[in-house]
Formats: sequence, C-alpha cells, structure tokens
Amino acid sequence: MSATCIPVGAAGQSPSVPQSVFITGANGFLGRALLRRYQQAGCDVRGMDLHADPEAKVVAGDLTEPDTWRAHARGCDLFINTAAVVSLAADWQVYRRISVVGVRHALDVAIAGGAKRFVQLSSVAAMGDDYPDGADETHPVVIGEHYRYGAAKGASEQVVLAAHAAGEIDCTIIRPGDVYGPGSRAWLLEPLRMAIAGQLILPNRGRGRFTPVYIDDLLDGIQLAAGLPEGRGQIFILWGDEAVTCREFFQHHWRWAGRSGAPPSLPFALAKTLTTAIWRMNQRLGRAGEVTPDTMRMFNRTGGYSIAKARQSLGFEPMIKLSEGMARSEAWLRETGEI
Repeated sequence: MSATCIPVGAAGQSPSVPQSVFITGANGFLGRALLRRYQQAGCDVRGMDLHADPEAKVVAGDLTEPDTWRAHARGCDLFINTAAVVSLAADWQVYRRISVVGVRHALDVAIAGGAKRFVQLSSVAAMGDDYPDGADETHPVVIGEHYRYGAAKGASEQVVLAAHAAGEIDCTIIRPGDVYGPGSRAWLLEPLRMAIAGQLILPNRGRGRFTPVYIDDLLDGIQLAAGLPEGRGQIFILWGDEAVTCREFFQHHWRWAGRSGAPPSLPFALAKTLTTAIWRMNQRLGRAGEVTPDTMRMFNRTGGYSIAKARQSLGFEPMIKLSEGMARSEAWLRETGEI
C-alpha cells in the first residue's frame, strides 16, 4: 500500500482520482482527514458540518436541512457522507433523523448535484456485538432495542443500497473498525478523560475484543473503495486485522492518565446493570454521557472481522500496527498538551 495521498492496492490497483469531492461531517475526525487527503491529491474539496470553516471550504449545515447546503455540493464527482450520530447514548428519534432521513437527504443532494459515486461511512457496529470471530460482510445486521448505534448504521446502509439498486447513483458502503489516531475523540480523548477521572471501567476482566484501525489505513481503504469500479454497490469491512483485548488497548489510556496497571473491571452482568442505571439517570437529568449498557456490549465483543473481501477486491492491506499507531497517538497527545 502506498503511503502517498493516493494509495495503490497490494496487487497494483490504482483508484481514479475525482476532480471534486464533497464531504459531510467535514470538521470531524474522519471528515477532516479525508478532506486533507483529497486536497493533497489535487482535488477540489468542499464540505458541510454543523459549523463552517471558510478556509477549508466547509459550510454550516445539517443533514436534515439540505436546502441550506445543497448548492455547495453541486458539481462534485464524489460525495462522501461521514456525518452521523457518533454516540452510543442517543435516543431512537435522533438516530432515525440523522441515520435514515438525513442519509436520504444526502443521497438526494448528491444525485441532484451530479455526483458519480456516493460513499456511506457505516460501522462494524451494524453487525452488532454478538457475531462469530471472522464475520464478513454477509453477516446479518443487528436489529432490536439494544445496540442502537449499530441498528441505526444498519438502517443507513439499507437506504443507500436501495438507492444503488434503483439505479439512482453508484454507491459504496464502508464499515470501519474502531478508528483511532491523532485527533480521535472517541478512542483517544474520551477514554483518556475517563481514565483521568477514574471512570474507565471494562466488563469481563477486559477480555472483550477491540478491533482498531489506524486513521491512515482507513483513508487508504476508503480511497480504494471510492475510486475503483470494484467498489460499486459493495460493502467493505476495513480495519487493522489485529484484534486485541480491550484491556490491552485501554491500558495505554490508563498509563497516560498516570495510573498503574490496567483499568478496573466488573462482571459483564453487573457492568450492564450499573451502566443502565447511570444512563437512565443521565437521560432524566438531561446530562450527556457515554456510560451506557451498549458501551459495555461493545467492550464485550468476542472476535474480529474478515477483511478478505477488501483484500481481494481492492488490494487493501493495513500497514500500521497497534504499537506504532499508539506511539504516534501518544506523541500527538503530548504535543497538544493532553498529557
């Protein structure tokens, strides 16, 4: 895999480079990284986020109110939707408004603007927390009242695949693993803050599997999937292919917080009961927080995923091992004064 701004697959696959790209959620961790990567490739890159960034050609907008930003997307060849509810604690109505209705709005904007490819950022969470080790893209998506984030991601995929099946626009769906690296709020900053406060607790002795993917590897995979004909109408799981225990992953944060050993643990049933009580209390008080039973379910997964499809079709090959990725992350945390 090339380390340049346009990756080359392991078998020499060379993705096309779009003249113009539009990115929703362009100020987020992944959105901003994609924006920079495509800018470096010489593309005209524009975007939308809740807050504008004129220097980066990002306008203020919301997926549910497309009239305020649709003109900014006109004429872009590639439309990438990274905007999402990045939370395990939101209400069903919020997930539906963004992950179902909002995704359909994004498709409509892309189609009307003349985009040739629509890329939807989903998640391995769409497959739930109870799946066999090595599960691939054919594994059913999760449904039900639990694991709301994953159920919402699965629903967003259905909206996108329906548009592709109807011939409205060529679509590609990406299911990233647990994305980390410099700038990550979900898997660097938030766990670090919880560790500093002594609130980082893992279920089942931290034996649940964590499925990390370093941001640069994910960017390579997205560009390959978005720029190769093999990506049309397909779902691809992209992660580092190096499953570790949650204890192993989060002991880095515990150490960065100045603590010895690893985060404490509770039996899964007790952790689920405790976090359910905290989550319901936060809901009643209108308080934000990611301490939820679904977080415990995520931290209690029992396996990794297969990237055989991405390897074969795209030439995707993750390059950054966890040790190197965490060293880079620690350096960034020190440079920015977080530790």
